[in-house]
Amino acid sequence: MKDKILMESRKRMQQSIENTQHEFNTIRTGRASVSLLDNLYIDYYGTRTLIKHAANISVPEARIMVISPYEPKFLKEIETQIRKSDLGINPTNDGKVIRLSIPPLNEERRKELVRLVKKIAEDGRVSIRNIRRESNDEFKKMENDGEITKDDLAEFQKEVQELTDDFIERINVILEQKEKEIMEV
Repeated sequence: MKDKILMESRKRMQQSIENTQHEFNTIRTGRASVSLLDNLYIDYYGTRTLIKHAANISVPEARIMVISPYEPKFLKEIETQIRKSDLGINPTNDGKVIRLSIPPLNEERRKELVRLVKKIAEDGRVSIRNIRRESNDEFKKMENDGEITKDDLAEFQKEVQELTDDFIERINVILEQKEKEIMEV
């Protein structure tokens, strides 16, 4: 039973890391990245479809992204959705492809983005701590039901804490990398 609880905790903590990383990837850092379009959809034959599923997206240069729709009639729709988004990027449409020129970030915007990624990281850490609390509650319930001893409880809680510390450190590492990426000029 202990292994099952620890395994489930590890799996859920890993999911928290992945969610945090995904949130980080959608933040514009002054570099072109396909993940900037991860949350943008178009109406593709009556179906809400991610832009990346309706077009080929490439990054030929560090600050340029090129979007080539599989069907040219969706150029206008893709352009409209990019303009409506909160990316703050003005697309240029030449009739065949859409080019996104990613402007460099000013100092104020960089600091704002650093605050945002710190908040996202803290949300990830809180999620991991909540998983720790739930696991510890399960172990306490097992001890109250007489399934494990007090010594077992202390040992299991120690293992959960080590797992928690490991995953929080992982979030700190990806936060540090993202901050560094944002602050690059």
